[in-house]
Amino acid sequence: MLQVCLNGARTRRAHPVLPVTPQQLGDAAAAAVAAGARSLHIHPKGPDGDDTMAPVHVDAAVAAVRASAPGVPIGVTTGAWTEPDPARRAALVRSWSVLPDHASVNWHEEGADLVAEALLEARIGVEAGLFSGTDAPERLRAWRGAPRVLRLLAEVVHDDLAGAGGEDGDLAAAEALLARIDVLGLGGVGRDPLLLHGEGAGAWPVLRLAGERGLDTRIGLEDTLLLPDGSPAPDNEALVAAAVDVLAGAARG
Repeated sequence: MLQVCLNGARTRRAHPVLPVTPQQLGDAAAAAVAAGARSLHIHPKGPDGDDTMAPVHVDAAVAAVRASAPGVPIGVTTGAWTEPDPARRAALVRSWSVLPDHASVNWHEEGADLVAEALLEARIGVEAGLFSGTDAPERLRAWRGAPRVLRLLAEVVHDDLAGAGGEDGDLAAAEALLARIDVLGLGGVGRDPLLLHGEGAGAWPVLRLAGERGLDTRIGLEDTLLLPDGSPAPDNEALVAAAVDVLAGAARG
């Protein structure tokens, strides 16, 4: 399964066609699905362009995307940068009226369990985000609700989206993260297969690795602004089309 992450925490300053408004997200989602995406991940934005979990904006974004891409699962972020207080984030989840199909929860963040429990109560699937270089796998393993998550997100991340440790470094980080997940017995957690992805310079090498391993993966303007050849990506549709080609090549290999 290929997921598209349409915008992330970026602002319109990062890319001229980064989808921000509900209509833009809906249009971008439809184009990405036509190109081969089978799952959608969005960051609803407030009037200032920053990420938000406020119900008025989440409801509008999810409704617009669902109308443009009917039947395709939609996920949203619950990252701590949207609201530092985890109890407040959990309360915001409970205030949504147009529900996404799933939401990502970054397990290295304090209070991840509170947010995840609110999502499960609302019958929203939990994507458990396990960042490389953090104790997220161990934290998830200690949570009694771990068997109820929808899927694991094995995320090879950097402090700076523009930076990376080079292809070898990203692939080594991905292998190390997958090994930790396996050792902790988390590989069988979740109803859907594990999703592996990278970001910045690591986005394409890690996506290729996911294809070689037969794992779910993702691509989009949240993770990279560049096509595999290093040229600027015109939009999410182009990134998804390129990812389909890369995954096809990985499968043949």
